[in-house]
Amino acid sequence: MLDRAAPETARPRLSRPQRVARRIRLARADLIIAAAYLSLAMLVLSGQWLHTDRGYLIKSGQDQTMWEWFFAVTAHNVAHLENPLGSMLQNYPDGVNMMANTAMFGVGVPLTPVTLAFGPTVTFVLVLTLGLFGTAFAWYWLFSRELVASKFAAAVGGLFCGFAPAMISHANAHPNFVVLALLPLTALQLIHMARHTGGSRRVSFWTDGAGERSGGAEEGRTRLPAPRTRPKRSGGQIRQSFVLGLLVALQIALGEEPLLIFALSFGVFALVYHLHTPRTGLRALRAITPTVLLAALITVAFTEIPLWWQFFGPQSYRSIEHGPMNNDLKALFQFPSESLGGMFSHGQNVAINPTEENSYFGWPLWIVVTVAVVLMWRERAVRAAAAVIVAFTVLSLGATLMIGHHNTGITLPWKRLEDVPLLNSVLESRFTMAAIPAIALILALATQRALDYWKVSATDWRPLGLFGALAFALLPLTPTILPVVQRPPTPDFFADGTVRQYVSHGSVVVAPPPTPPDARALHWQAESGFEFPLAGGYFVGPTGTSKKGRYGPDDRPTASLLMKAQQSNTIPVVDDATRAQALADLRYWRADVVVLPPTDNSDTLRLTVDQLIGFPARYVDGVSLWDVRDLVGASAPA
Repeated sequence: MLDRAAPETARPRLSRPQRVARRIRLARADLIIAAAYLSLAMLVLSGQWLHTDRGYLIKSGQDQTMWEWFFAVTAHNVAHLENPLGSMLQNYPDGVNMMANTAMFGVGVPLTPVTLAFGPTVTFVLVLTLGLFGTAFAWYWLFSRELVASKFAAAVGGLFCGFAPAMISHANAHPNFVVLALLPLTALQLIHMARHTGGSRRVSFWTDGAGERSGGAEEGRTRLPAPRTRPKRSGGQIRQSFVLGLLVALQIALGEEPLLIFALSFGVFALVYHLHTPRTGLRALRAITPTVLLAALITVAFTEIPLWWQFFGPQSYRSIEHGPMNNDLKALFQFPSESLGGMFSHGQNVAINPTEENSYFGWPLWIVVTVAVVLMWRERAVRAAAAVIVAFTVLSLGATLMIGHHNTGITLPWKRLEDVPLLNSVLESRFTMAAIPAIALILALATQRALDYWKVSATDWRPLGLFGALAFALLPLTPTILPVVQRPPTPDFFADGTVRQYVSHGSVVVAPPPTPPDARALHWQAESGFEFPLAGGYFVGPTGTSKKGRYGPDDRPTASLLMKAQQSNTIPVVDDATRAQALADLRYWRADVVVLPPTDNSDTLRLTVDQLIGFPARYVDGVSLWDVRDLVGASAPA
C-alpha cells in the first residue's frame, strides 16, 4: 500500500481571512494534541501524583531517592546562596561533584520554589511528567512543521517519541533520559540554519540535487537549502548561532549522555541522507559550518565554568567503570513490562534492570517498520532513518551478542568503541534510544501516505490497512500506570530535629553508611532540612587516586565490616586492631554520632557497633545511637 507516492492535489489559494482561520484551526489542533500528551503523561505517573507525601516508584530502586536529593540540595544551595556545583552534604568529608552527577540544574534551579514549597518528591514527579509531555510535543512540533502536512500523522510520531517503551522505563527513575524536548528543538534549529544560510529558495527535503523527486508528496515536508548566491546578513547568523548555542548549553544542564547519543544519530542520519547527492550535502555543510562553530563558542561561554568543575573540579572523574551494559537480542522482540503487551506476554526478563528496558519494542512494531521501510525505500529520509535504527541498535547490543542471557561469543562493533573517551561512559544499552525518533519518523510518513490516499479516494482500502497495522504495532506498547508503594516513614530522630542535639561540626554516620543499594539516609537528611552532613552516600565519584568513576564512596574498612555483618546476620570477631581501625574511620568521617535506624538484622549491627566503639548504644526517638564526639575528639568545622 506504500509502494508508490499518493497522487498530489493542487493546493487552493486562500484569502487573508481564510489564512487567519486556518492558523486558528491549526493552533487549536496543537492545543488538543498537547492536552492529550499531558493527560497521558499524568496518567502514567498518576500513582505518584496521588501519593506525593510517601509514594515511591518501586521500580526505581534507590534512584528516586538520589534524584530527590539532587533536587533538594540544589534548592537548598540556591536558597542559601551556596555553590550548587558541589556539595559536602554526603560523602563527607570528601563531598560530591554535583556537575559530574547529572544533577539537572536546568530544571533543579528553576524549580527551586516548587522544591522549597512542596518538597523534592513533587519536583521529581513534575519533572518526569513534563518530560514525557514535552518530549512528545517537541517531536510533534518538528514533524508537523518540517516532515508531514497532517497534524494527525505528526501526532503519531510525537506520541511514539514521548511514550516509547524506553521513555516509560526511564520514567521510573531517570529524568535525564525523559526530559528530551530540547533535542528535537535543536534539530529544528539546525534545519532552519541550513535553510536560511544555504539558500533563499525553499527546496523540498524530498528532492535530490538534480531537482527530481525521490518519492512522496512535497507539501508540508522538511526542506533543506539550495545553493545561495548572496550570503545572509551576519546579524541573522549570529542570532541563529546564539539560539543553537543556548539550546545545547541548556541540554548540557539537563543531560550530556542523551545529547551525545542524539548528536551521533543526527550525524548518521544526515550522512546517509546525502549519500545520494553528496555535493548538495557538502554545500550545505560548508554553508552552516561558520554558524555552527560560532554556536559552539557560545555554548562554551555558557558552560565553561560548570564543565571545568565537572572534569577538573573536586571529586571529578574521567570515565565510569560500569562493566557490560548491553541489550540482549531477545529484548528487541519482547513487550516492555509496563505496557498492555507486557501484562499478558512479557517474556524472559533480559533487561539490565527495570529502568533500562531500552529496546523492548515488541515484534509487531518491527514487522510494521520493516514493511514500511521496504515499501517507502525511495524516500531518502526513510533510508536515513533505517540506517540510524540499524546502526544504533547494533551498537546497543554491546561487545558480544547475548541471546537470552547466553553469550554467543559473536563479536560486535561496540568491541572497537568501548574504550573511546566519552563513549566509554555511556551505557551501551541506551544507544537504542536513538532508534525512537527514527521509528517515529517512519510511522509519521506512513500515516501521511495513508491520509494522502484517502484525500484522493475515500473508498481506498489501503489507509484502513495502514491504520490497522499501526494499531497492531502500537497498542501492545500502550503504557500502563507505573507502580508505586508507600515508603517507610522517616525516623523521628531525623524528622523531629533531634539529630541537631548530637551534631556539632561533624557528620552523622549511619550504620552501615548509605550506599547505592540503600540510600534511604539521603531522604532522612533532606527531611531534616540538611542540618548535618552524611558519611557515605549514593553518587558517582573517583575511586582511590585514579580518575576512574564509581557508584558510591570508596569502601572504608569499618563500612565494609558493618555491611558484611548485616548481610550475614553474624557478629564478626572484633579485636584491638578492628577497634583501632573503627576509630580511625570515625576520625576520617569526622563523626559526631553513629546512628542505627530500624533496618534488617539491626540487633546484629547494634551489638557489632557496641564492640567497635566500646560502649552500648542509647535508644533515642526510634534509633539506636552512639555519641562519639568525646571519643573522636574535636571535629574540624564543615
